[in-house]
Amino acid sequence: MERMVFDWERIRSAPRFDSPAVLSGSDSAVGNAHGPRRASGALSSADYRRRRAEAVVLFSNGGTRATGSCFVKLSDDPDFTQVTACVRRELARDVAVDLDALLGCGASDGMDFEAIETAARRQVLALAARAIEQRLNADTSDHAGPSLDCECGQAARYAGRRKKVVQSILGELKLDRAYYHCPHCSGGFYPRDRHLGIEKTCFSPATVRMIGTVGSMVSFQEGSQLLRELAGIGIDASQVERDAEALGEEIAADERLHTGPLGEDLLPPTLYLGLDGTGIPMRAEELAGRAGKQTDGSAKTREVKICAIWSAEARDSEGLPMRDEGSVSYSAAIESAATPDTAEYRSAFAERVLREASRRRFCEAQRMVVVADGAPWVWNITQDLLPGAIQIVDRFHVKQTLHRTAPSIFGSTEQAKQWATARCAELDAGKLSAIVRALRPHAADSADAARCRLYIYRNRHRMRYPQFHKQGLCTSSGVLEAGCKVAIGTRLKRSGMHWTLDGANSIIALRCCRLSGRFEDFWERRNDPIAA
Repeated sequence: MERMVFDWERIRSAPRFDSPAVLSGSDSAVGNAHGPRRASGALSSADYRRRRAEAVVLFSNGGTRATGSCFVKLSDDPDFTQVTACVRRELARDVAVDLDALLGCGASDGMDFEAIETAARRQVLALAARAIEQRLNADTSDHAGPSLDCECGQAARYAGRRKKVVQSILGELKLDRAYYHCPHCSGGFYPRDRHLGIEKTCFSPATVRMIGTVGSMVSFQEGSQLLRELAGIGIDASQVERDAEALGEEIAADERLHTGPLGEDLLPPTLYLGLDGTGIPMRAEELAGRAGKQTDGSAKTREVKICAIWSAEARDSEGLPMRDEGSVSYSAAIESAATPDTAEYRSAFAERVLREASRRRFCEAQRMVVVADGAPWVWNITQDLLPGAIQIVDRFHVKQTLHRTAPSIFGSTEQAKQWATARCAELDAGKLSAIVRALRPHAADSADAARCRLYIYRNRHRMRYPQFHKQGLCTSSGVLEAGCKVAIGTRLKRSGMHWTLDGANSIIALRCCRLSGRFEDFWERRNDPIAA
């Protein structure tokens, strides 16, 4: 693999990585990036220090690539090779000295191996942190003249260099950066902060990524503990919460912006889209004035609406459709699915469904199938956005409804169980009229029976299960039910959790992004301004 390194000292004169000279492999472009060589092959002390620092950065990232505001190719420079070898020896010697101090001269049988591992890791990271800190602080190319353009359109003036402590995954870095102040808007900015991705934050990009990972998976308190135990980074729970939610807000904005197809791969013949909702506990101020299911009519939760898309070309041992591995994507939020009939705009959730369908090229599939429960808002959205889709009410949801209805008719008796079992058998056989007839005599005395009868009658065209099975279609939304638990429940419905609307939506966006396998694409777009 051809090596690459960020040449900090000649950043402004080096050719862009995407320039024709570099892309064509021009020797002049490569040579100019490092400047003229010394004819004798010897290095001055200043050159040695500079190249040693460059070698440390190269060595620390495996000798492949470093991110900055410009990339240049690293030629087979014998001077650089010499310095890299020296750096390797120096780092090895520094670590060896510390290890000798840890191990002592006694026998190894009685050593505390875990303590040695931990101390050695801490020391190596500290060495790398100091090398990067020294290299960045030695480079003053971020001072790009007496003035730079401000976002307000006026000229911001150079106002000296200022320090900032950045928490990286290697440890703290004390960075010295050029500062530009705009007298017109009273704002200011640090060019290096923009290039390094640390603008408006004291955490490095890799640290933010770690915070986002733990924040999407476990509680903020547990995330803080994991960062300390696994990465040696001390960040309190409230800070994990703030940064994880801030990253989630970025992802939510990115999701609204990037709606184009994710690829041009051949689509499976059938794509499934599921819509559902699940409640999560909210803080009291987020529930003021909202009706709920409590005995006093109040609410304790708000509904997260979720859209999932997947394929199911695989078959189980009985020949039934199975979800294809890695085919599921999720998009969810606490937002409204309601729109007045006379409105010329779609609801917020309908727009979300449309974006996800566009990304997954849902409408390009030979067969589009929407699987959901019988909630009217689901089918309103389906009819509006996907009129050509096959509509299927989740078969297991209908069976659950029948089993809940039976006790309201017969009480908690064996007869109720037998009645529900018989109705479920009729459902599987496609005998919907028989179920409606069985419910009719009880509709006057049982509100549940009346609702169940109306539910089946209104959705009868979505319950043609024998026909759906002959076509090889899924008739259950197990994928969606699992998605509600995996994407929402396991993170946001844990004991003692109560969310704000913004906080919940941020973590939902973060979690859906990771579970859908899109985090790397988002991260690349997020870092694109840094590499540009």
